[in-house]
Amino acid sequence: MTVRMRAVPLVGGPVEWRGALDLETTPAGVMPRRLPAWTKEQYQDPSVHAPTVMPSGVRLVFRTDARTLEFEVLTSTARLDGDPRPRPTGMLELLVDGALAGRRQAPVGNVLRMAGPGARQRLVAGKPGTVRFAGLPRGMKNVELWLPQQTPTELVALRADGEVLAPLPDGRRRWVHHGSSISHCIEADGPTGTWPVVAAALADTEVINLSQAGNALLDPYVARTIRDMPADLISLKVGINIVALSAFRLRTFGPALHGFLDTIRDGHPDTPLLLISPVSCPALEQVPGPAATGPDGRIAALGDPADVAGGALTLTVVRAELARIAAARQASDPHLHHLDGRTLLGPHEADDLGDGLHPTAAAYRRMGRRFAAYAFAAGGPFG
Repeated sequence: MTVRMRAVPLVGGPVEWRGALDLETTPAGVMPRRLPAWTKEQYQDPSVHAPTVMPSGVRLVFRTDARTLEFEVLTSTARLDGDPRPRPTGMLELLVDGALAGRRQAPVGNVLRMAGPGARQRLVAGKPGTVRFAGLPRGMKNVELWLPQQTPTELVALRADGEVLAPLPDGRRRWVHHGSSISHCIEADGPTGTWPVVAAALADTEVINLSQAGNALLDPYVARTIRDMPADLISLKVGINIVALSAFRLRTFGPALHGFLDTIRDGHPDTPLLLISPVSCPALEQVPGPAATGPDGRIAALGDPADVAGGALTLTVVRAELARIAAARQASDPHLHHLDGRTLLGPHEADDLGDGLHPTAAAYRRMGRRFAAYAFAAGGPFG
């Protein structure tokens, strides 16, 4: 028996995009972005744009009585000239009534070829691929399609063999989080395996993940984005990119952080706000950046430890400064909280940093459980 599939509009119809702050219409379909469109005018570096279209935490939400769903997607992934195949595209995960109902590898579409990391890219155009989820439970149900957290993904089409309706209002608290690649979680085993999503699921909270791999640098346009969006809870994980890129000295780091917090507080004066310092990273604890990947594939610090006396930043210095600033501001901001990031992943867990910097998939899930146990517990900052 042939199943009759019906097309469902991706914009202006019953489905709702969550986790994306901009939907860009492309020649193929719809590309979600995790920052508003206006922010594109405020950065020039392609390394800033790329993480915004990696849809960590982005999902398509609706209700349906369909037994079969088809999602046509066009991914864009990279391939070094010396590699036998493109980088993994990640997983598409389907949740039905909050439970994982299926996982599918995202098909390879566009491939960006390059001679080496950071080299000029050459586009090898690909075609959309179709991912199918069949045998879904009977009756009306809540459905979420989570896009791969590490791969820019254009949604080309949605087809269903039943009725598709708008989702019910989400009455849960909204938690907005911003951090680095360690919150973007490219290395997670799937989009629902990132630590913010794991923590949000345990706390029955809706999470919006504005983390930008390599770009948690206290950019003013991020602060203004958070200021202007609805949020019941806010967290900021600050420090690793600042040290690894030598983005600030001690003299400039404090004022930049104060300004970032001041901007957020302009829109959210009383919202619980949790400031999180970096998790452990042995290479950068006592040695300042810049950092680079060594021949063994592990992160290495290139700075001079003697320069710390002159204002160079290490993770140890940044943690102390974050704690100092949080304590100073708490006198007039009782809703500001501070968490030492080593509570989530500490120095005794260095073996869980696959490249010396980024946690493994299992470690990300552990971080999510630890964050939920701390932040959302009774008496915790989000409790």
